[in-house]
Amino acid sequence: MEKIIDIIEIIACEKGLEIEHVAQAVAQAIVITAKNHMNEAYDYGVDIDIKNKNFSLYQKILVVSDDDERIQQRERYIPLSEARKLSDGIEIGDEARYDCPIDFGRSGINLLHRELETQIQRLIETQLFDKYKSQIGKIVSGTVVRIDNNENTYIEIDEIRAVLPMRNRIKGEKFVVGNVVKSILKYVNMDNRNGISIELSRTTPKFLEELLRLEVPEIYDNEVIIHKCARIPGERSKIAISSSSTKIDPIGATVGVKGIRINAVSKELKNENIDCIEYSDIGEKFVARALAPALISNVKIENKKAIVSLPSEQKSKAIGKNGINIRLATMLTGYNIELVEQNSFIPTPFIKEEKADIDSLISLFKK
Repeated sequence: MEKIIDIIEIIACEKGLEIEHVAQAVAQAIVITAKNHMNEAYDYGVDIDIKNKNFSLYQKILVVSDDDERIQQRERYIPLSEARKLSDGIEIGDEARYDCPIDFGRSGINLLHRELETQIQRLIETQLFDKYKSQIGKIVSGTVVRIDNNENTYIEIDEIRAVLPMRNRIKGEKFVVGNVVKSILKYVNMDNRNGISIELSRTTPKFLEELLRLEVPEIYDNEVIIHKCARIPGERSKIAISSSSTKIDPIGATVGVKGIRINAVSKELKNENIDCIEYSDIGEKFVARALAPALISNVKIENKKAIVSLPSEQKSKAIGKNGINIRLATMLTGYNIELVEQNSFIPTPFIKEEKADIDSLISLFKK
């Protein structure tokens, strides 16, 4: 017992824990052991002085008035008149302390050892929980160590094992033990029974955003801003971006030379097609861009509904294969999109700058 301070320092060093936290865990283990081995009715406390390498166990007794009914519980309460025999300046509500000799015996030491292991394990789990909770929404990488009968994939990330459920896996994806897998950290939980549980995902829009952030320096440096993202995992996605600088083309920066940047991200997502769209806070313009590659004649916004006029030959492009294009545009913009066919193409009146550019080109040819 006299080497308890050395034990605290060794545990803190080996487990990578704060020495103050380990000291608190040791104090809690001693209190629990004292209650079990000495007298469970007592209220114990422990003082640990790391600097001077000493500690003490004491019994805490609350000072109450002489007529307080709780003085019948002599293990926890002491009347003021008796307390003042110990100290003249003591008052009601103060805490009287009695030093207790630490003599647990062999059985008590074994109990302390088990309790200390429990407390340290909880401390490690709490530290890991705080670490991974702060990483929610970030990409983590780990090695596949097991795949169960339900196709849930268990991935070892540093000192902990996480699960990538089948529902969070891109359709058609299969892993084998030893594969290194990137995922988004979706959920972290901790309970006394199961400890820490971590859920990963490869299907959330956030995973695409974070992959782009790693691949595109302009996004990482916030020179290109991701506003919204919509995904149908493994098939197609749309991402709305803009530039914080007039010198940077957000689409060009994200796609990269010959598509090298966007292709690298697509490959990680099982060749998912990624459409980059320039964001606009003008709803009509944003909806028109989100329906690309279809050419839109006009968009009218009514509350959360967007009525889109377009030539009949453009309707199939707006809808996309199995309706995927219009579904993604709806997810991206937040509007319920209704398509209205027209017989011929009418230039979009609300995109003023685009129309102005066309007019200027026409005037140049006339000259």
